Amino acid sequence: MYGEETTKPIDPFKLLHIVENDDGTLKRLYEFPQTAAASDDHNGSTPVITKDVILNPEHKTHVRIFLPRQALDNDTSTTKLPLIVYYHGGGFIILHVDSTPIHDFCYNMAHQLSAVVVSVEYRLAPEHRLPAAYDDSVEVLHWIKATHEKIIRDYVDCSKCYLMGTSSGGNIAYHAGLRVSKAVDDLEPLKIKGLLLHTPFFGATQRSESELRLIDDPVLPISSTDLMWKMSLPIGSDRDHEYSNPTVGDEFDQIKKLGWLTVVTGCDGDPLIDSQKKLVEMFQKEGIKVETQFTEGDYHAAELVNPTKANELFVYLSPFLEK
Repeated sequence: MYGEETTKPIDPFKLLHIVENDDGTLKRLYEFPQTAAASDDHNGSTPVITKDVILNPEHKTHVRIFLPRQALDNDTSTTKLPLIVYYHGGGFIILHVDSTPIHDFCYNMAHQLSAVVVSVEYRLAPEHRLPAAYDDSVEVLHWIKATHEKIIRDYVDCSKCYLMGTSSGGNIAYHAGLRVSKAVDDLEPLKIKGLLLHTPFFGATQRSESELRLIDDPVLPISSTDLMWKMSLPIGSDRDHEYSNPTVGDEFDQIKKLGWLTVVTGCDGDPLIDSQKKLVEMFQKEGIKVETQFTEGDYHAAELVNPTKANELFVYLSPFLEK
């Protein structure tokens, strides 16, 4: 079916611990350990305060806010923190903001980068296929614009907002950016400064060299990415849909005019690295400011489970937030 693919694919249902129900929904047999938000105790000693806030009760979406405790000592009339709106990974079909790897990553990011992080609990596929997650990703920006939530109002510099995502979350951040770039005035006083795309999840019907080279990758085999796209794209679509293949779109004029920075990070142990590099080439061709960090070895989204790697990523990202 796929030319050079001759080995028996890894069973993605077993790898992801999911079962497809007769009605097309998923039974998720295994959930990562979960971490609850800490109580909003401003007298505590933890370096980061965390809080869950409902976003859309009808959609059962919410956000988890991470506030570095050091912000409590700042003069909020003169010193506020940049904002990172973060979209988690999981191939659009698994994981949540309270999944411990996601929580810990955002917690450490807020602490290391001295930024407020808003992690978004968006709707998952296949129960809610794309563009549902994109809709949620934009809704949260309008919520931030209008909310009276004290952490946002008192500690966030709304002129320094970055959209960031890991894996499928990087895809969501990208598409959220495309959408809001066409109507930035609607988000005032919130101002997007750039897109931070961490090992973003893209693909195409034509297999890349890295996909074929890492066809049975233990973390993200090709059979898993196929299943994720099958369950998340609109029914009847293939991987050359604009949601998965950014090269079929041509909506970058506004991002260029706005002068947004895009940062793309990845590693050559990731089957998706070729699609990530193709994205960078597309940005460069369109005249969009882009910075990259592609490391040797590792595996897809290793920073989520390797604190040392995560800290290296945060060190790399830090100068961009200071501009």
